[in-house]
Amino acid sequence: MNEVVFPRSEDGRRSGSALGRAVVADALRVADPAAAAAAERESDWRTGYLRHFRALVEAGLDGGYDIARAGLASVHSRMRVTRGDDDIALDEVFTAGARPLETVTIHGEGKPEQELSVPYRGELLRGDTLLRQLDRWVEQGTIEPSCAEAVREVAAEPDWLDLADQRLVVLGAGAEMGPLPAVLAWGGTVVGVDLPRPSVWARVAATARQSGGTLIAPGATIEGAGVDLLTGLPAAARWLLGIEGRLVLGNYVYAPGAAYPRLSAAVDALAEHVRRQRPGTALAFLATPTDAFAVPAGAVAQATARYRERPAAAKALAALSGGRLLQPNYPPGADPGIADSLVPQQGPNYALAKRIQRWRASVARQEGTTVSFSVAPPTRTRSVTSNRLLAAAYAGAHVFGAEIFEPATSNRLMAVLLVHQLRKPRPAAPSTWTDEAVGAAHGGLWRIAYQSRTALGLAAVRGLPAALRRS
Repeated sequence: MNEVVFPRSEDGRRSGSALGRAVVADALRVADPAAAAAAERESDWRTGYLRHFRALVEAGLDGGYDIARAGLASVHSRMRVTRGDDDIALDEVFTAGARPLETVTIHGEGKPEQELSVPYRGELLRGDTLLRQLDRWVEQGTIEPSCAEAVREVAAEPDWLDLADQRLVVLGAGAEMGPLPAVLAWGGTVVGVDLPRPSVWARVAATARQSGGTLIAPGATIEGAGVDLLTGLPAAARWLLGIEGRLVLGNYVYAPGAAYPRLSAAVDALAEHVRRQRPGTALAFLATPTDAFAVPAGAVAQATARYRERPAAAKALAALSGGRLLQPNYPPGADPGIADSLVPQQGPNYALAKRIQRWRASVARQEGTTVSFSVAPPTRTRSVTSNRLLAAAYAGAHVFGAEIFEPATSNRLMAVLLVHQLRKPRPAAPSTWTDEAVGAAHGGLWRIAYQSRTALGLAAVRGLPAALRRS
């Protein structure tokens, strides 16, 4: 079995913490040797990783591409694949023979949607109603102005929605945040890849049949469709390379715990293999808002103004806590600011998995590849709300000016941004952080008054009753 695994540590264990520490240190070393040494010395990676992932952003403000390349090189050189009793390098997995996968196709029975609409709070926003909501989101600081502008452009060019001229590969076909439902609804062709789980494929197939699009999946039947990317990379690569048309390789995979960075590394290796064989392949990613990002001066200014105008009760609470609670989101005048929304409950494995994707988006764009990369809003997905603290914090986040989206709104909004970036690709900016900030729909986390972690517990206390009612 060709299974993607962590390398063995000196004690013989396969450790996600050891890998994360080493990869972050390798990435930092090219820009900030002192920060790299601090990461290497971190004795408790499980709780201490937060400052080192922030350091990756701070060290890359004047470019960041060298950090991204070093991080990716470290992942690919360190990650292993089991082959019998031996381990091989990650990129050698594609030298293995692979049984050919069959293909099943489902043609939708509906008519393609020809006007942009976004479901939101029980309504279907379209036309002027959608444009007014975009204005409200910008005014409230829920999305960046560039995000609203992109959605407006797509709304004005409804022909862009039909991606039948592309082959959108949705790795993680059943993901709540993925673009599969939207692209199928618009009449596009989606190449879906997910685990061989009949329940997942029954849901995906039902979506495809009701749409005006076409679903292509690996398998003799839709009930038996699927491939595990942790163990089936050679077969998945061979199958994808047999799909005709221009591929857009979209990474929407997720796995709990230590499996996530393994899966993220596997998908990155797959994407690079496909890009080498099919140089015109585009890439697509969704970034989590609960990460650390550099943000423009406009976001800092709005957050600073809100902090200055905070209520007296917030000032008193911060004072009683000795300054631990409700700290300002940014130092006044920071340009750029660092929006540090990393959530300790998500852990270092999650942070590493998402950082691999960010690094690849930056490097690929600089190499001339068409890349779609968007920061998604905080969303009530099953994976997030399964954590009781996060579910409660999300339920109370509105008190601090953040908006938590429902999956139906988020995946449609993110699909619109995908369309925009495919139809209107842009070259790489001089610094990676600038590209990451374009089109961000962060739900307000970049523009609220307080640093997220210093308000998280209070939001959870406020939201606990609502979270319990939802569960």
